[in-house]
Amino acid sequence: MSTAAPPQKAPPPRQWTGGRLSNGAFALLLTAPGLALFAAIIFYPLLSALFTGFFKQDLRLPGREFVGLDNFTYWLDGDFLTILEQTLIFTVGATLVPFALGFALALALNTGLRGSGFLRGLFLFPWVIPGVVVSFLWMWIFNANYGVLNGVLMETGIIDESVPWLGRPGTAMLAVIVTKTWASFPWMMVMLLAGLQTVPRELHEAASMDGAGSIRRFFAVTWPQVRGVASIVLLLEFIWNFQHFDTIYVLTGGGPAGTTETFATAVYQTAFKGFDIGRATALGGLWMLLLLLLVAVYLRITERKGDA
Repeated sequence: MSTAAPPQKAPPPRQWTGGRLSNGAFALLLTAPGLALFAAIIFYPLLSALFTGFFKQDLRLPGREFVGLDNFTYWLDGDFLTILEQTLIFTVGATLVPFALGFALALALNTGLRGSGFLRGLFLFPWVIPGVVVSFLWMWIFNANYGVLNGVLMETGIIDESVPWLGRPGTAMLAVIVTKTWASFPWMMVMLLAGLQTVPRELHEAASMDGAGSIRRFFAVTWPQVRGVASIVLLLEFIWNFQHFDTIYVLTGGGPAGTTETFATAVYQTAFKGFDIGRATALGGLWMLLLLLLVAVYLRITERKGDA
């Protein structure tokens, strides 16, 4: 008599025994596509451009010749300090003047005057206009032959003859700064107004009850509350102006006689007018180092603000 073999039990399903991905590895896996794209369109071209600074290369001719640090010493022994000085003059002027104007308007709008909403929208108008359009508008205003500014000043008797505002070394940089001020004060006004609206009114009321006037309330109450916002606004505008190009190029092209030439226009003129891509990228590398210092200061300030 035969007996049937007991049925065999199916083996349990095999389970995954490998280690789990750490949070860092998982985050790196998620960001890998973005990092690869960043390396392809930003990091590699940047390194390639910096590497070109060590070569003598003409855009009109094939090939290039390794010259070491000659392109960098060409600028450091030449016009680098002059260009740096003019860049700083433009940057400081085009930062502090619109800041003062924007802060004054923000204080006025923060008082709750009638029509403040309409005025705020009106003041934003210069900011939404493209920079090249703004530059051509002010080029017409400063024109020596038919410009509005000369016409008004001559009609009022302030000047007797037309002034070439953009063609005179003493006034060209001033004209560029005025143009940039008109284009950039609105965003500074909006940022500062947002900071002013976070100041508790109870602090102003308490200071008023203690007999503090408007000036004392500003320095004792308002400024300490908006100092962080103001510092960020100033530093961001300084960084942007340090690399600004379109207004200067359209209005003066770096002239007259190079008196308004900045790093941005000098790199452009060297690369696309002088066709010397090696010296242009060398100057761009020196310019980038200065920008990195400014960015480091900005990051340090934002870290302190976040820890406060």
